[in-house]
Amino acid sequence: MRQIRAEIGAVSKADGSAIFEMGNTKVIAAVYGPREVQNRSQQMSDQTLVRCEYSMANFSTGDRMRKPKGGDRRSTEISLVIRQTVEACILTHLMPRSQIDIYVQVLQADGGTRSACINAATLAFADAGIPMRDLVTSCSVGYLHSTPLLDLNYVEHSAGGPDVTVGILPKLDKVTLLQMDSKLPIDILENVMQLSTEGCKAIANYIREILLENAKQLEYRRGV
Repeated sequence: MRQIRAEIGAVSKADGSAIFEMGNTKVIAAVYGPREVQNRSQQMSDQTLVRCEYSMANFSTGDRMRKPKGGDRRSTEISLVIRQTVEACILTHLMPRSQIDIYVQVLQADGGTRSACINAATLAFADAGIPMRDLVTSCSVGYLHSTPLLDLNYVEHSAGGPDVTVGILPKLDKVTLLQMDSKLPIDILENVMQLSTEGCKAIANYIREILLENAKQLEYRRGV
């Protein structure tokens, strides 16, 4: 796996926020809520409404692409993927008639942006004190030259091999996301899934370390 780095509290006005880096990919996430539902027609009496907005900064990819005006299908699809993946870990029934907004922006893109967004969102939710059944972490795995590769960068992703993005709840051992952009034989998929699960669990351990360190700093500031 590429080097990972994270930071909590990047956006002071948000209820929870985080920056997450995987190699040269850098993502920021901000969480607002739980708060009153803005559109009453969307209010749910038995659970929280979770909304997600994903975007890429114009400068995030250099010369590789230009951001289309008015958003695009890919951003809408990734917003939905992030929302559905993180929703699986939030205890939405504890916060009925409320809404949580998560904003995720890619500051620097070098492969694995989807996974980095999910990891940043998880950290931001934890920072906001949102009740969760488990951390949800994500990692991508490719298959190039008969070799499974963990956490692909842009060059490896562009080589044209199969690319699988996995999200898991590590303590519960449940898969919340599985996306594959081309076919893989079932025996190879098992190897790829095992490698991605190990990657996700390593990320979860790192996130727990960040949260523990943050808790210690808070205790120190309050003089506990």
